[in-house]
Amino acid sequence: MVLDGVAIAAEIKAEVKKEVEALAAKGIKPGLAVILVGEDPASQIYVRSKVKTCGELGIASTMITPDASISTEELLKIVDGLNADDEVDGILIQLPLPKQVDTKRLLEAVRPEKDVDGFHPINVGRLQTGKGGLAPCTPAGIIEILKRTKLPIAGQHAVVVGRSDIVGKPAAMMLLNESATVTVCHSKTKDLAAETLRADILVAAIGRPGFITEEMVKPGAVLIDVGINRMEDAADVELYFPGNTARAEGFAKRGYTVIGDIDPRAFAKASAYTPVPGGVGALTIAMLMQNTLTAARARRALA
Repeated sequence: MVLDGVAIAAEIKAEVKKEVEALAAKGIKPGLAVILVGEDPASQIYVRSKVKTCGELGIASTMITPDASISTEELLKIVDGLNADDEVDGILIQLPLPKQVDTKRLLEAVRPEKDVDGFHPINVGRLQTGKGGLAPCTPAGIIEILKRTKLPIAGQHAVVVGRSDIVGKPAAMMLLNESATVTVCHSKTKDLAAETLRADILVAAIGRPGFITEEMVKPGAVLIDVGINRMEDAADVELYFPGNTARAEGFAKRGYTVIGDIDPRAFAKASAYTPVPGGVGALTIAMLMQNTLTAARARRALA
């Protein structure tokens, strides 16, 4: 079964839009502020998509675009202003930031109740203790995919490959909160295949194209592929997507294709899997919109 992230994201956005319209009837309009430092092309595309989605759902959006030379102190002043702005419910700082900026200090300066990325230590602590709050968008999207397709989580053995603060660690914690038995693997794990072969739910979030091979997957496992990697070698496209005419044509047109962290040939062994593209990545912006709505309601004691 293909787990259609695009369809699930559309479902979540429709729910958010309906709730935003209900708040509008009460004179309340949720607001999201995005800080985009510099002119990184990938970040610009991503931020424009976020702003566009806000408009479609009725959420007010503000984009602040300081120059790449900005200092940590100058950015902290911007964050302080947004923290104090009552019309801003969510603050998102687009990563990565320039090298001269203290990213950790900046993320911790965002008030926890406006931290729609779920990165603030207080929100991390709330996630760990199962008290809810604002959770990181990509891991939250993983849970939504599993729940909305009625795939069991409780009692399942979930293996998360990757321990980043943005995806791996919070995904493991959210699966644990849903009563899965969780193993977290990383670059120092001995005999990774022995661990992944035990997984009922296998989450790959390591940023290495096609790293999880068919031999590392238990028959019938649910495969959640978080990776999005550019593939620019025609020979690799033929290796990983043999006989896939659509992939070959897309590669010929653009000069690249995208592949996840799981070898697509492993999907044949799975009971369900998220494709790349069209899987987990499609949920990230939808969950950001959900978090912005959640923040707006909580700040007005409507949650």
